[in-house]
Amino acid sequence: MERLRSRRGGGETAMAVLKSRVVSGDPPTAAQVKGPGIQEWAREGVLANIDEVATAGDWDNLLPMVVSDIMKYEGHYVAVPVNVHRVNWMWANPAVFEQAGANIPATWDDFAVAAEKIQEAGFIPVAHGGQPWQDSTLFESIALGTGGADWYRRAFVDLDAAALNSPEMVKSFETLRTVQKYIDKDSANRDWNLATAMVINGKAAMQFMGDWAKGEFTAAGKTPGSDYDLHAGTRNRGLFHVQH
Repeated sequence: MERLRSRRGGGETAMAVLKSRVVSGDPPTAAQVKGPGIQEWAREGVLANIDEVATAGDWDNLLPMVVSDIMKYEGHYVAVPVNVHRVNWMWANPAVFEQAGANIPATWDDFAVAAEKIQEAGFIPVAHGGQPWQDSTLFESIALGTGGADWYRRAFVDLDAAALNSPEMVKSFETLRTVQKYIDKDSANRDWNLATAMVINGKAAMQFMGDWAKGEFTAAGKTPGSDYDLHAGTRNRGLFHVQH
């Protein structure tokens, strides 16, 4: 079975190749597509009904509804769940915070105080890659921490006009602007793993990135809770709570 991602690369490149091949009448047997993209391709009528496989695997009972609903279109399975990531994590180097005399932030107000101290101490407060998907990942984490889970769902899932034009949205953009002040000038087009390496190597204090960043710390032989702290995005207002 041909699999688009392994043959032609991943991420945005794979999606461009997928669109080109579907339009030209040469679609792959399978492609790795994320989240809402599944629904978009299903509406185009190019995804197969795989209810038979799902029934044999008892997916309705084994999968959380939040996952199974994404795999379905008009009540039928059209996609296979191959991985589930948690996007809103903050990765921190505690040694950098200690040298800067700063505390790892638990709220966005705390962030501004800590970032200023880190910058004054000669470190980069936030390691970031200036690529569109990384920018959106950062903003999503900020928005969730600013407005809370209920507001986030109304704004970004339901596209509720009141939520999209609310004070919480304004505050989210203001906070994004604050965070951008503490990203180094060389961040444009930096890959996410290179930004992670800046935290690992003590050049930067923190990075906002999904749970896949843990692989970089593990490969570098780093131990959670001592060499680095990982903080999961809260469901309520604020920033992050510590996960060791």
